Amino acid sequence: MLRQASTTITIRASRPGLQEITSDVREFVNESGFREGLLTAFCSHTSASLLIQENAAPAARRDLEFYFERIAPEGGPYEHDDERSDDMPAHLRSALTATQLSIPVAHGRPVLGRWQGIFLFEHRRGTPERQIALHLIGE
Repeated sequence: MLRQASTTITIRASRPGLQEITSDVREFVNESGFREGLLTAFCSHTSASLLIQENAAPAARRDLEFYFERIAPEGGPYEHDDERSDDMPAHLRSALTATQLSIPVAHGRPVLGRWQGIFLFEHRRGTPERQIALHLIGE
């Protein structure tokens, strides 16, 4: 019989960049009791995003963060600057990544590769609280 479960997790990154949330997601899946299904994670913000990325080598995360700083630099010639100088670069970085992920669940666990983790990608210096909606459908 097909079932559904949902929750919202709140994350405040300690700094801009990649904040791993894999354990939070695994905990939700484990507590749901689902063996098989499809998990959706949704970040309800326009200046943060979600990624599945390398979780073993910190250098890979640093290189990714540095890359996004180069392609959407703070202090660029942006018209939109309603909040602070990191406002428009945060929107650009979010637009280039994703705010929603779909992850299969098998044998009671999110199906991730050996070196994959789920990350909130915080694009703001002020690191506000972020809400990530998790929805699981399956059995």
